[in-house]
Amino acid sequence: MHGTARSPKDAKELGALKGVTVHALDVRDDASVDALARALGPSGIDVLVNNAGIASPWESLAKFDPKLALDVFDTNAVGPVRVTRALLPQLRAAQGKVFHVSSGMGSIGDNQMGGAYAYRMSKAALNMAGRTLAIELAKEKVASIVVEPGWVQTDMGGAGATITAQESASQLIALFDRLGMESTGKFFRRSGEVFPW
Repeated sequence: MHGTARSPKDAKELGALKGVTVHALDVRDDASVDALARALGPSGIDVLVNNAGIASPWESLAKFDPKLALDVFDTNAVGPVRVTRALLPQLRAAQGKVFHVSSGMGSIGDNQMGGAYAYRMSKAALNMAGRTLAIELAKEKVASIVVEPGWVQTDMGGAGATITAQESASQLIALFDRLGMESTGKFFRRSGEVFPW
C-alpha cells in the first residue's frame, strides 16, 4: 500500500501505518506527479484515492480572491486529473478504480447557503472531472467515482465538524470495496446513497 504527502517527514501518522510506503507528492507539480508514477513502477493499481485538497475562506462575492481561487482550483480539481493521467498505465494494468474525494459543497443541487466560492467551484469542477473521466475510461474498464466524506474533524474541517476522520475513513473504505464499474460516473455520499450533482 502506498500513501503520499507533500512532506513525508511531517506525515508521521501516515508513516506509522503498517505496510504503507509514503512518497512525496505535490499534486500541483507535474514533475512531482511524474516522479510518483516512476517510483510506483509498472505494477497495477487496484484503487487510487484522489484526496488532496485545500480549503478557502467562507468568502462573500465582495471578498472573492481570484488568485486564491486559482490556487484552490489547481489543487482540488486539476491535481486529481494530473495524478489519474500519470497513473493511468498502472490503473489499466489492474482495471482499477479511481475515487475522487469531493464535498457536499461541490454539489450544485445541494447548495443552500452560498459563500465559499473558491472551494465550492473547485469541488464542482472535480465532480465534472470525475464524470468525464468515467466516460473516457469506461472502455478500459477503469471506474471513476466521486465520493463525499462528510464534514470531518481534520485540520481543514475543524474541531466542530460532525464526524471523526476514523468514522469517515471506515465508511469510505467500505464504499471503495463495494463500488465498481456499475457505479462509474456517479457521486456518492459516504453512506452509499447517490448525492445530487
